[in-house]
Amino acid sequence: MAVAGYLFGLAGELAVKQMMRACGLKPAIDGRDDPYYAHFPELKNMLALAQGRRAGELHRLAQDPRLFQHWSIRMRYAPTSDIQTKWVDAWKNSAEELVNRMADP
Repeated sequence: MAVAGYLFGLAGELAVKQMMRACGLKPAIDGRDDPYYAHFPELKNMLALAQGRRAGELHRLAQDPRLFQHWSIRMRYAPTSDIQTKWVDAWKNSAEELVNRMADP
């Protein structure tokens, strides 16, 4: 279950990064403070930089406290017992929502 939760977070991040591309947000030239290399929750904090036709949607995602709450890239090494089933269920729902949003032009 914990591995699935980790993968849901990665899927959500990739969907957000595709949305960033769609709104014209370019990777940083020097790679510093680049949202394309960030993970939740830092990625959400960086979405405030978004501009373009889908920027409003990215800003709303950044403000949603439920979106991947309790998820961290560091959970990859966490004991399975540290990951709650209710979190994984929420992450699955968030990942599905983001992938669906990514597909909408």
